[in-house]
Amino acid sequence: MSELFDAVDALVASRSPLPPPAERRRLRQAHALTLDEVAAALGVRRATVGGWELGKAEPRPPEREAYARLLKQLATLYPAPQSTSAPQEDTGTAAPAAQAGPTGGAAEATATAEAKEPPAAPPAPVRHAAATQRPVPRAERAPQSSRRPTARKAAPANTPAPGGAYAHGPLLVLDADSDRRVTGYGVGGLILDVPAKSLPALVEWTLTEAQLGSEKLHGSGKDGDALLVLTEAACERYGLPAALSEAERLAGRLPEGHKVIRQLERADWQLTKRGLGPWARIYRPAQGSRRQCVQLCIPSWRALDDRSWGHAAQLPPPELARVLGVYAARVMTPVGSTAVTGLQLMSALNPPTRASEPDENGRRHREHRPGSLGTEPLDPAPCEAIDGHPVLAHLPRFHVRGPGERLFEEAYDWARDLTDAECMQGHLVGLDVNLAFGAAANGAVVGLSSPPEHVTDPLFDPAVPGSWLVDLSHVDLDRVKVGKQWRDLDGALLPSPFTPAGKRPEGPAWYATPTVAYAVELGYDVTPVEAWLRRESGRFLDGWYKRLRDAYVAAMADLGVAEKLPPHQFLQAMAGYKQRDPELGIVVDAVKMTVKGGIGKLQEKARGGGWKPGQPWPALARPTWRPDIRATVISRARINMHRKMLNLAAATGRYPVAVLSDCAVYAADGPSPLDVLPYGADGKTVPGSFRLGVSPGMVKHEGSQSVLWGADVLEQLGGDGHVANLARYIKTGEVTAKDSGE
Repeated sequence: MSELFDAVDALVASRSPLPPPAERRRLRQAHALTLDEVAAALGVRRATVGGWELGKAEPRPPEREAYARLLKQLATLYPAPQSTSAPQEDTGTAAPAAQAGPTGGAAEATATAEAKEPPAAPPAPVRHAAATQRPVPRAERAPQSSRRPTARKAAPANTPAPGGAYAHGPLLVLDADSDRRVTGYGVGGLILDVPAKSLPALVEWTLTEAQLGSEKLHGSGKDGDALLVLTEAACERYGLPAALSEAERLAGRLPEGHKVIRQLERADWQLTKRGLGPWARIYRPAQGSRRQCVQLCIPSWRALDDRSWGHAAQLPPPELARVLGVYAARVMTPVGSTAVTGLQLMSALNPPTRASEPDENGRRHREHRPGSLGTEPLDPAPCEAIDGHPVLAHLPRFHVRGPGERLFEEAYDWARDLTDAECMQGHLVGLDVNLAFGAAANGAVVGLSSPPEHVTDPLFDPAVPGSWLVDLSHVDLDRVKVGKQWRDLDGALLPSPFTPAGKRPEGPAWYATPTVAYAVELGYDVTPVEAWLRRESGRFLDGWYKRLRDAYVAAMADLGVAEKLPPHQFLQAMAGYKQRDPELGIVVDAVKMTVKGGIGKLQEKARGGGWKPGQPWPALARPTWRPDIRATVISRARINMHRKMLNLAAATGRYPVAVLSDCAVYAADGPSPLDVLPYGADGKTVPGSFRLGVSPGMVKHEGSQSVLWGADVLEQLGGDGHVANLARYIKTGEVTAKDSGE
C-alpha cells in the first residue's frame, strides 16, 4: 500500500500548482533573488528559470515541486498587491504586443541574453509587496552592502503610481554585490536586475529597456529624463571612483581622459559642459521627438548635500529610492541640487515655447508661449544688476554703489535690545513662517519676456512690476494705517519695512513695486523720481508655487500634520513629527530648500576662476536669470512679515525683538506660541497676523528659550553698536560662532 501512496504523492508533485509566469517573476524580485541564485538552488541553468518566468516553458519534476515550494513561501511573505490605480477605459480592442514596451524588465533581458530567444511582451510593472508593510526597526535592517531589501514603508498618499511609457517610474538606485551583480531599486518597492556591464551599456539599457522617465508637467513641455543613482559599489562596478580626489572635487568632475569618459565617447555618447561629476547628463542628439538622455546622481561625490537632503546619502538603496521617488512624484525628478531643480521646475511648468497652428503645408513650428519668460536672456536694469555685471562695466573699479544706484531687496536681519518690560517676562518664543518665499511667490506679478522701460518722474502704479527710485524716509511707523484705520504705535520697536536691516531710509533709494505699494498701504504718498518698468507682466510663478505647496502639504500630512488643525492640535502634531518617518522628513526639508534655492538661482553669481568684473558668466545666458523677479518675491516676503508683525502690535501691543528672514522672536510669559498669539475660544486670532498651521504663510513653533538666555547672548555677542540676532539661535539655543550678521 505504501508504494501506491508514494506513487500518488509523485503524481501530485508532478503537477504542483504554480502561479502565472508574471507572478513568478514578481515573487523572485520581491525577495531580491537573482535568476542565478534561483537556478543554483534548483540545480538548473539560469536561462531555464528565465524561461519559466516568461511562460516559454514549465518546470518538470523533480524541480517543479521545489520551485512550487519556493514560490509558495515567497507568496506568503509578499502577497499580491491590490491595484489602487483608477480603472482604465475599455476601448474594446487589444493593444498590439509591439506597443507594450521595448522589451520586458531587466530579469527577462538577462534571461534571454543567455537563451538567445526574442523576449515576450513584458508583464505589468512589478512592485515589492512589502511596500505596504510597516518598516522594521533600523537596528534590524540589513547593511547597505547587502542586496537583500528590508521591509519597505508604504508609499505616501497622493503619490502617483508610474505607468504608461514609464512603467518603472522616474529613477533607479543602483547597487552592486560582491559578485559584481547590479540591482536597481525603484519607487514603490520595485527591484530590477540590471544586466549592463559598462556605463555605455547601462545608458543604452536605461533608454531601451528600463522603462524609466516621467511625464511632462505641461502640455508644451518635455518628458523628464531617467535618473540613475549610483551607490559606491555601483560606481566601482562601472569603473568610477567611489569618491572624488581633492583635485576632482574642486573641478567638480572627472578629468576628460578618464577611461569611463573614453568608453562613452567610443559609444557615441556625449556629456554636457559640466562633465562627469556628481550630477551628470549623458546624451545623444535627439532624433525627431525622441530624447536620448540619462541623468546620473552619485551621492558619494556629494551630489546630495546635507543642507538640502540631510542624511539621504547614507540611506540604504531601497530607502534612498523611496525618498527620491516621493520627491520626483510630487516636485519633479531631480536634475541637480535642489536650487537647480527649483529653477528648472519654473520652466517645466511654464515652458518658453509651444507648437504653432499648422501652416499652409500642415506643419507646426515652435513659437513663443505667452505668459513665459521666452527663450532669450534679458539684460537687467542697471539698478537691478549685481556687481560685476556687464551692464555696469562702465563704472570705475572698486566703485561702491549706494541705495540710489542699486536695488537691494533682501530678507530681514534685524534685532534690538530687550525693553525693561520684556526682561521681566520669562521666555523668548520663535515663530517661523512656512515656505515664506513660496507664499510670497503666489500671486506675484512679475515682468515676462520684454526688456524693462526707463521712465522719469513716473506716477506710481502698484499693478506694474519694476524698480522705483523713491524717497520713503517720511514714512513714520509711530502712526500708520492698519486695516485702513490710523493707529499709533511704538515705531522704535518695529523694523522698517523698507530695508533688510530694519533701519529707516535716509533718502531716495531703489525699491521693487511691492515695497513701494506697502508705503502707500501704510497711508503715505510716494513720488518716484525714475523707474524701470515692465509693461509685459504676469503671474509666472503661480504654478511653481502651487506644485511646491502641494508637495510640502502632502508630505506634512503623511507625517501626521494635516491642514486646518486647531492650534493646540497643530502644536501637538508638530512635536517630533519628523521622527514618525525620517525619510519623509528628508523630503520636507528638500521641498523647503527647493523653494529657497529656486528663488536664489534667479540671481546666480559668477563662480569659478578666470572671471573678471564686467565679463559675462554662464548663468547670464539663461532666460531665467532674472534678479528683478527675485527682488519682487523677496520684497513680498519681507512685506508679508512686516504686515503680520504690525497687525499683532496694533492688536496686542506685542513687538518682535528679532527677525531673521522668516523667523520672528517675541518675549512672552510662557514658552508656547499660544503665549504670544491671542487665540480665542473660536480658534481665531488677530486678522492679518500670525496664524498657526501647516499651510505656506502660516507659522509653526521655531523654538523657545529663556529671557536670561537671551540676555546672555546679547551680552556675549553684542558690542560696537551691534545687537546679536536672537532669531539665529532660538531653535536650539546653541551659540556656535560670533554673530557677524552674515
